[in-house]
Amino acid sequence: MALMHESTGRTDSTREPVGHGGVAGAAHGEEEPPESARERVNRRWIETLQETRVAQTGVQILFGFLLSVAFTPLFRDLDAFDRVVYTVTVVLGASATAALIAPVSIHRFLSGQRMKDDLVNTASRLMVCGMVLLALTISGTLLLILRVVVPGLLAEVLVGSVMLWFAVCWYGLPLWLRRRSGRREPPGARPGRPSGSGRPRS
Repeated sequence: MALMHESTGRTDSTREPVGHGGVAGAAHGEEEPPESARERVNRRWIETLQETRVAQTGVQILFGFLLSVAFTPLFRDLDAFDRVVYTVTVVLGASATAALIAPVSIHRFLSGQRMKDDLVNTASRLMVCGMVLLALTISGTLLLILRVVVPGLLAEVLVGSVMLWFAVCWYGLPLWLRRRSGRREPPGARPGRPSGSGRPRS
């Protein structure tokens, strides 16, 4: 009898980790392991670099196109307004290129200085600034092309519509997703418990 009890105890003890991993692990399967500060800053830096590569490709192709326009025969036929638009667009494209490549230069100068937190924050701000400049560069390029192809005010209307779409996709949609995510129940809230019950009452 004692042997059976001992065997049963051993069986239970061997089954307990399985139950813990199967039931408790499934209950907590949606929760990710805690992320250390170093892991978080490394992840943010890798994500920033990946985003910068995508934006750099677009701005470099666009900037190369703008530089080649000045050497075409059609450029001589542009009126004063189109030349102003071209000049402003080229300056915006150069500024966008500088802002999007700046994180690489900053990282090279600050490498080994234990300033990765500051580097990531600065790179994020430069990324946002570069995206705004890139959007303005695209609008100027589009206006310059459409004024040659489409007569009248239709070119300005088309450019305004396209830039409105850019604003919705690049800025409006992320802000809406962030706002919607803030209304959801916090991940640490208990099932059946209202999301606002954890807030301190006034």
